[in-house]
Amino acid sequence: MTIRSIAVDDEPFALDVISIHAAKVPELDLMERFTDPFKALEYLKNNPVDLIFLDINMPGLSGMELVSRLKCPPRIVFTTAYSEYALDSYDYEAVDYLLKPIEFDRFNKSIQRYLKQNATPVGAAPVPAKHIFIKDGYKQVKLLIEEISHIKSEGNYLSIFTNNQRTLTRMTLSQMTALLPGTQFLRVHNSYLVNIGHIDKIENNHVYCNGEGISIGAKYKEDFFRRIGAES
Repeated sequence: MTIRSIAVDDEPFALDVISIHAAKVPELDLMERFTDPFKALEYLKNNPVDLIFLDINMPGLSGMELVSRLKCPPRIVFTTAYSEYALDSYDYEAVDYLLKPIEFDRFNKSIQRYLKQNATPVGAAPVPAKHIFIKDGYKQVKLLIEEISHIKSEGNYLSIFTNNQRTLTRMTLSQMTALLPGTQFLRVHNSYLVNIGHIDKIENNHVYCNGEGISIGAKYKEDFFRRIGAES
């Protein structure tokens, strides 16, 4: 399991400590670090994150205020120099509460706690998500995964197509791929992701979804036909 994470703290030294500790944990991918909680909030609205290392006491926007502004917040490890915040942190179902200065052993314990809480029991299949929330302008749009027919990359934006609408969001195709079940969605082109269940036909090296013909890229062709169990 790879844990996609970010760290938010108004003290650069505290971020340095987290970065040093994170580099020692193979499962942990510290993608970004922020001293400005408002920039972190914007990042979280547009990028998939599993875990936040979040300082509580920050000027302008506290860690708890940041979490309250997210409709679907990731898991949280609160970090602070003030032990009196510990009780409040559990109102947010935090994975852990780390008191500064943070020692590596204590940091690693919080990661192991996250892994234990999010592990799939032996012999049990993970329950797939049925929907995702996508930012479209100033609103969050709920999309049922089974209704998404295909997704097209257009520069820094994605067009997400369902039977009755097109949703435009600022994301990359790689970021979207991470949100969707890999058994259901396949990359067929540098700019396209398709839902296997919405393929109407395959003809002349094109796949047709929701009325749109999409060229199958050469580097995706072999894997695509292998995954759908058809001959090219």
